[in-house]
Amino acid sequence: MAVSANRLELIQIADAVAREKSIDKEIVIAAMADAIQKAARSRYGQETNIRADINPTTGEMKLQRLLEVVEQPEEYAREIALEDARHRNPDAQVGDFIAEQLPPMDFGRIAAQSAKQVIVQKVREAERDRQYDEYKDRVGEIVNGSVKRVEYGNVIVDLGRGEAIIRRDELIPRENYKYGDRVRAYVYDVRREQRGPQIFLSRTHPQFMAKLFTMEVPEIYDGIIEIKSVARDPGSRAKIAVISRDSSIDPVGACVGMRGSRVQAVVGELQGEKIDIIPWSQDAAAFIVNALQPAEVAKVVLDEDAERIEVVVPDDQLSLAIGRRGQNVRLASQLTGWDIDILTEEEESQRRQKEFVERSNLFMDALNVDEMVGQVLASEGFTSVEEVAYVEAEEIASIDGFDEDTASEIQERAREHLERIETEHDTKRRELGVEDELRELPGMTTAMLVAVGEDGVKNIEDFAGYAVDDLTGWKERKDGETKLFEGVLSPFGVSRADAEQMVVAARLKAGWITEDDLASDEEEAVLEDDAQGA
Repeated sequence: MAVSANRLELIQIADAVAREKSIDKEIVIAAMADAIQKAARSRYGQETNIRADINPTTGEMKLQRLLEVVEQPEEYAREIALEDARHRNPDAQVGDFIAEQLPPMDFGRIAAQSAKQVIVQKVREAERDRQYDEYKDRVGEIVNGSVKRVEYGNVIVDLGRGEAIIRRDELIPRENYKYGDRVRAYVYDVRREQRGPQIFLSRTHPQFMAKLFTMEVPEIYDGIIEIKSVARDPGSRAKIAVISRDSSIDPVGACVGMRGSRVQAVVGELQGEKIDIIPWSQDAAAFIVNALQPAEVAKVVLDEDAERIEVVVPDDQLSLAIGRRGQNVRLASQLTGWDIDILTEEEESQRRQKEFVERSNLFMDALNVDEMVGQVLASEGFTSVEEVAYVEAEEIASIDGFDEDTASEIQERAREHLERIETEHDTKRRELGVEDELRELPGMTTAMLVAVGEDGVKNIEDFAGYAVDDLTGWKERKDGETKLFEGVLSPFGVSRADAEQMVVAARLKAGWITEDDLASDEEEAVLEDDAQGA
């Protein structure tokens, strides 16, 4: 069958649009069919159900009116009685559609304009879908493009098959781009929005530097060396922690390269940003010592529950450890995930002396002993009256100058002091109206009951409304600084796990949840862990 000029032109237009917009030709032909249907409805009536079919090979166009088969038609433009339908098709059933062939039609100017708008809209939507589908799977990759324009400090980048934006705060400080400049950036987000897919790029993201190292260091690309963490102060300084899976390969040396060639290539892309490459260690203390390079560290003290670490440095290393405007310690904290407190040896000595005096005075007051006995107990490592009261008597008796009678007397006084404090707390608890039932919560003490009572909590229902953060406190990070907010039970050293156990027990007692709910939650957590492992 010969293809007429008009039909051939239709297919050629569909081919050209599909190639130009990088979308499927079938989508363009479907858009044309929708446009023809809309134009036909304007001629035959909007209530008419019209279907247009275009043969993708020949360009032949068919127009049909569809009539739904019903028992008793109400809308004669869209429905047909079952009896009439069976005159045309003996097998027709209610719910089927009968197609009536319509004659070819010539489009008027208004109908043609309307059809054009439909085609343009459908093609634009298809182009947006194609762009979103292409880039949503490229989050986490580095892309190259050219600067299309700069708007209010934001850089619009032409990626060839789409447009992306680098917002002003995602550019390295003092970077300036103009039309036509080549730019390399990290895709950190792709969103489907009303005006089309938005591709967000970044040159300040920590993973941008990690991906640059992956491109420059073959050992990282091959998986022999792994980048464990990255911390950046964009345009100024960065730290990157690496570990080698092959003991014969030095991870730091491999990242530096011959005469620094590999690291210099990354530094050049990041506008001269200084990069410290640090060997990662499973031992948190060793890792933090490495992260604080180039400063020397004399001693570290870890508090694993609070994820804080105290680092003691020589007096002359303090400024180096902290860095200009706190940069070195801030980056080390971001790299390791620990809050780092830096002290000089002199400050640490003064603090230890102060703690020693405070503990000595505590024992003198609580146990009614002289200064020498208080100092001896403090120097032996006892930190609280509870320790003295409930430690094995032999441990106290083994201290030089003490005997069994002395140890027994000291422990008796310690227990009497604790009982007196307990009585005072219980009286206070009753005055606050805190109910006895709260005592049954795991790990709850009378002193804690007073604390929650002062916070307005009187019964199980009240306590069940607590979040874990309300009890243990929480941390917020802003501008590289971590701010600690105290919880109701923070002074008692309650861990998050213990606080969670208390809250769950209270909610069970209050009837907010059941044992079955807990079992299903645990089952879901196990399945999720298995899925992540797979």
